[in-house]
Amino acid sequence: MRLWIVIITAAALLSPLTVYGATYEKDIKPIIDAKCSICHVKDAPTMEEFQKDKEKYKKMLKGPKMDSYKNLIIMANGTDSGALMRRLDDGKSAKDGKPGNMHQYLGSTDDEKQKNLGIFKKWVGSWNLKKRAEITDAELKAITAPEK
Repeated sequence: MRLWIVIITAAALLSPLTVYGATYEKDIKPIIDAKCSICHVKDAPTMEEFQKDKEKYKKMLKGPKMDSYKNLIIMANGTDSGALMRRLDDGKSAKDGKPGNMHQYLGSTDDEKQKNLGIFKKWVGSWNLKKRAEITDAELKAITAPEK
């Protein structure tokens, strides 16, 4: 029994995700394509367009475009830093304990949601729910979110 625990733990610790971290192309894009594309890829506005008329796009059930690394990084480590983390968080990092409004779309089961959230957290490197104006330079630098 102990041997199995050691083997499983070693396999988890040595998995590519653990050793190398997550990348946009290898790990994040497939999740976005499978779970987010209806609202954030096809006919979705750029962040700039979305900011100009949020209510219009919300009524259309469209959020900012996340079809490329360039578009997604804005919400992780750009002009809207922290937005991605606030939306996807499961509530464990939030002061009020409530999950973000997009957490429910990370998977059809709790296990799938936690798995995908874990991948996003690994990719970001420093999971931070602060808004861009509140985040320090050190916290901003800690957000890795590699493309490849």
